[in-house]
Amino acid sequence: MFMPVFLAVDPFVWIIIAALVIIIVAYLGSRIKIVPQATEYIVERLGQYDKTWSAGIHFLVPFFERTRRTYNARGRMVDSITLKEQVLDFPPQAVITKDNVTMQIDTVVFLQITDARQYVYGADNPGFLIEQLTATTLRNIIGELELDQTLTSRDLINERMRVILDEATDPWGIKINRVELKNIIPPKEIREAMEKQMRAERERREAIIIAEGNKAANILNAEGYKQAAIREAEGKKEAAIREAEGRAQAILNVQKATATGIELIKAAKADHAVLTLEAYKAMEKVAAGQATTIIIPSELQSVVGLATGLAEALKAPKK
Repeated sequence: MFMPVFLAVDPFVWIIIAALVIIIVAYLGSRIKIVPQATEYIVERLGQYDKTWSAGIHFLVPFFERTRRTYNARGRMVDSITLKEQVLDFPPQAVITKDNVTMQIDTVVFLQITDARQYVYGADNPGFLIEQLTATTLRNIIGELELDQTLTSRDLINERMRVILDEATDPWGIKINRVELKNIIPPKEIREAMEKQMRAERERREAIIIAEGNKAANILNAEGYKQAAIREAEGKKEAAIREAEGRAQAILNVQKATATGIELIKAAKADHAVLTLEAYKAMEKVAAGQATTIIIPSELQSVVGLATGLAEALKAPKK
């Protein structure tokens, strides 16, 4: 009996039923949420905060629960909240230093959301608020520094800004990891003066390097001359020593020869006549010199007298 009633239903009704089933299945399917890693969803029940979804598969109760849409760090409306580190690059801000120099500075902020609930309900459009807070903080810090300090104290400025921004954004569930001054753009006339100063500094360093090179070259030249003089003096000294040694050796050789001659005469057992003859030869050589006074040993006087008389007799004319 059931089958006839089932077959008696109008086909149009079946189409409506099928459409309703498809709509219900599609709606229930849309209530299933798969949350990726490092992402969270804020779930509200009847307009109030209910829970925070982390990575995994979740189901929204139809008509009672919904996910809360919010602004991301870049000011766009999104359903999910990323927990990964993000970077915000803000346009250049006009700031005035302590010595009344106006410059343009653009900053980069690295942040990370640590509490999705505080991020959603703590502030409206936190990215925009961080940009405004960064600008005012930068003006306050730069206003306490002079131009030279601003150009040379980037690390100090970055750290002070990080501490101030981190403290201000902590109630919003945001952690400020780093703040960097990307560009510092002084006025044109300041840049020209700085370029002239850097050019003069480079020229000064070049002159110092050249002077140090000349100084080193002069020192090396002087050291070379010194070494050459020392070597020359040592050479002359060595030559004098060798010459003196040669003379001493010559004298020694003469003395040795004389001693050898005497030894030979002694070995030959020469008599008095031979010795007298040798003495006479020696006196002959002495007399050949330019000396006007000659000292003759007593033992040779008789021989010299005999020789003198003989010479005079030979010179006398014959009768």
